[in-house]
Amino acid sequence: MSKHRILVIEDQDDVRENIVELLELSNYTVYSAQNGKEGIKSALDSPPDLILCDIMMPEMDGYEVLYLLSKNPETASLPFIFLTAKAEKSDFRKGMNMGADDYITKPFEEMELLGAIERRLKKYEELSSISGMDQLVEHAAKYQNIQELEKERKVQTFKRKEIIYREGDYGNFVYKILKGKVKSYHINKDGKEFIHDLRKEGDFLGEQSVIQDTARTEFAEALDDTEMMLIPKDDFQELIFKNREVSGQFIKMLSNNLSQREKELMEMAYNTVRKRTADSLMKLYETYQGDQKNVTIDVSRADLAGMVGTATESVIRILSEFKKDKWIEINGSAISILEPEKIKAIKF
Repeated sequence: MSKHRILVIEDQDDVRENIVELLELSNYTVYSAQNGKEGIKSALDSPPDLILCDIMMPEMDGYEVLYLLSKNPETASLPFIFLTAKAEKSDFRKGMNMGADDYITKPFEEMELLGAIERRLKKYEELSSISGMDQLVEHAAKYQNIQELEKERKVQTFKRKEIIYREGDYGNFVYKILKGKVKSYHINKDGKEFIHDLRKEGDFLGEQSVIQDTARTEFAEALDDTEMMLIPKDDFQELIFKNREVSGQFIKMLSNNLSQREKELMEMAYNTVRKRTADSLMKLYETYQGDQKNVTIDVSRADLAGMVGTATESVIRILSEFKKDKWIEINGSAISILEPEKIKAIKF
């Protein structure tokens, strides 16, 4: 297992050298900066696992360092601990309100510093393992009771093929899917539909526009009869932004989502229709799978073509090939996936 990397930003040479020595003896990889500007450059060039930062420094103080790093997706969620000789309650509140994870007053006991570092690194590792909004909300709920967030919320039912929201609608709610499945999609200038995401029971829907306080950027439609809990915008925003680590992770998730979207567009441009059809079937398979191996999906050919980004006739032709190979069975609009591994292995 690789050593955790810690950046120490401290303008007093003797203090900085003592901290670096203590941390290196504690089996951390340590690098340091003697002022805020150098610290920011170092953190952006090679993001550490945790930052220790003095507050009172020339050129740029610790508050400015924290503020600027919190604006960058690569450093926004990094654990950040203030080291300072200032012990006033107002200074403590200012640092914590800006999102610092801890505040240690100099002079400090060695075990106090090491204990704070260990706790924050453990929390950061838990948060870094999160890949979806449902997991992020569950983690955020450690700071706010998730039952309170969901308590006495309105539940709305949508029939199959019913529109949940449209592109351009203002997002007043985040939806939690209690039952059913939902597709989100765009419509191009020629009126063709492109499906870019599928959500299932337990997933959240519409969170991005709510947190960014913007209009919806896509359409959402129920694939099955669907029940969804409506969580008001203000309550959801408080859950996410109340804790700096959680909000930083959300920024990183948005950045990753953009990268994934770019990857999908590149694949659509360069992959064959056969490969894209296979990938879309696997995406449906993973959405509907649960604990089953053989999965039957009731999906219209137009919806599947919208996922693949091609004409309906092309999808029908590829499905016929897969059926001939006995990888799927077809019964009306229902597709049963018999050989998911073979479909997944298609390269072109």
